[in-house]
Amino acid sequence: MNNYLAMRSIAITVLFCISHILTAQKNDFVFNDQVFKPGTKTQISIPVHTKTDTTIIPITIFHGKKKGSVLGIVAGVHGLEYAPILAAQEFSKEIDPNQLEGTIILVHMANVPAFLKRSLRVNPMDDKNLNRVFPGSESGSITERIAWTFTSKIIPKCDYYIDVHAGDANNDLRPYAGYYNYFDQPDISEKAKEIAIAMGFPFVIQFGNEQSVKDKSVYTSREAFMQGIPAIDIECGRMGIVEEKFVQRIKIALKNVLFHLDFLKGTPQQTLNDPYIVAQRTTVESEHTGFFYSDFTSGDYVKKGLKLGYITDLFGNYISDVFSPVDGVILYKIFNPPVEKGTGLFNIGHIN
Repeated sequence: MNNYLAMRSIAITVLFCISHILTAQKNDFVFNDQVFKPGTKTQISIPVHTKTDTTIIPITIFHGKKKGSVLGIVAGVHGLEYAPILAAQEFSKEIDPNQLEGTIILVHMANVPAFLKRSLRVNPMDDKNLNRVFPGSESGSITERIAWTFTSKIIPKCDYYIDVHAGDANNDLRPYAGYYNYFDQPDISEKAKEIAIAMGFPFVIQFGNEQSVKDKSVYTSREAFMQGIPAIDIECGRMGIVEEKFVQRIKIALKNVLFHLDFLKGTPQQTLNDPYIVAQRTTVESEHTGFFYSDFTSGDYVKKGLKLGYITDLFGNYISDVFSPVDGVILYKIFNPPVEKGTGLFNIGHIN
């Protein structure tokens, strides 16, 4: 009888260990051919290279103690958008995977060469704008290969996707959240809208607003949408500088998303249940090359026909005034003097 009880105890212990191992394996997260255990935070670098150029994508993986959804967060698609990049650095130090339900893939900066070389919008290795080449190409230039890495390896692992931007070295920008709204994908669009609202910004911008996506994705977040993933943008920060209030605001927005999607338990901050939804925007372009002058700033409300500024030639001679074509709010504007014909001077969200 004692032998029977001993054998039964051993059998139960063995079954428990096997069950524990299988459960642990079941809760592992596999990404880029690596296995991440529950309750871990791991920093990795994905190499991207061509025959002539090499770079990396620095990523932190937070794999929660409890199994759940996967959230992708991307900063630094443009190298001079510092507020998102700094927010990602701080955010990575504040998330405890042991308190997390689900997994976060945090891309600290998508475009390392542009960041290190202080390059406006383009990757200096091939002079291409990363947020204009999606879905990218496995055999293309270095920027196209970065985009392809996101399209094939990072985005498909996500259930939700957030791309964080700011006003760069010539943009004065009013913070807002944005999402893709295509009528043939109402469920994905609505989920993205709910997440964008949960971020707590006063303005939420609808991108798309048409029947379906007809062309290439072009943008990283629209690539996520085309893969069936609710995709949200944040625009927060301005003028290519670091302002702590915008770094903090981005972190609040990201943590609000974690609360909204039940990655973390807690109370969202700076919430707005009824932000203004901007369904249409107008870009005011310069009709001349020269100097641009304006006393308006992002966030100002304007009326149709209101004088917004004026243009001079390269000698400083007055050429023409610039007027608002619509009633609305200035979402972002060029704040420094040099402009070429066709340069976007203002982006105005329509207010009815």
